[in-house]
Amino acid sequence: MKIKLIAIGKTDEKFLEEGIDKYLKRLKHYHSFEFIVIPDIKQGGKFTSDKLKDEEGKLILQKVQEGDYLILLDEQGKMFTSNEFATFLQKKLNSVTTNLIFVIGGAFGFSEAVYNRANEKMALSKMTFTHQMVRLFFTEQLYRGFTILRGEKYHNN
Repeated sequence: MKIKLIAIGKTDEKFLEEGIDKYLKRLKHYHSFEFIVIPDIKQGGKFTSDKLKDEEGKLILQKVQEGDYLILLDEQGKMFTSNEFATFLQKKLNSVTTNLIFVIGGAFGFSEAVYNRANEKMALSKMTFTHQMVRLFFTEQLYRGFTILRGEKYHNN
């Protein structure tokens, strides 16, 4: 099983790219992980928000196979402490037999088709973050989750 993170659009800020890269390198020591960036829709600025979500949704669903377990990072999702997320992660690692895929939507969120395909939703906070910042926060929390599961010191530093 592979853990994947799918996100829409490239990261514009160098400091975010550097932080994401830092945690992507660290994650390699724990589990097979793939970060997939779906390019922005060409001329997407001319679309309504619903049309843009639909087009992005089609691209997201092209990256998902039938048996994959899909978790949307969504403000309406379940929230976890870091320890609870580590427990959640371990349960998924023990039970999911295909890929475990987390998805960060575009600026306007997800299409109905993506919501309908999802197995679960989770939120990182009650606060709203840019979809680009969520990439960094999520990769750090995934790394933290693995350190918790292994009893390593990072979590308490």
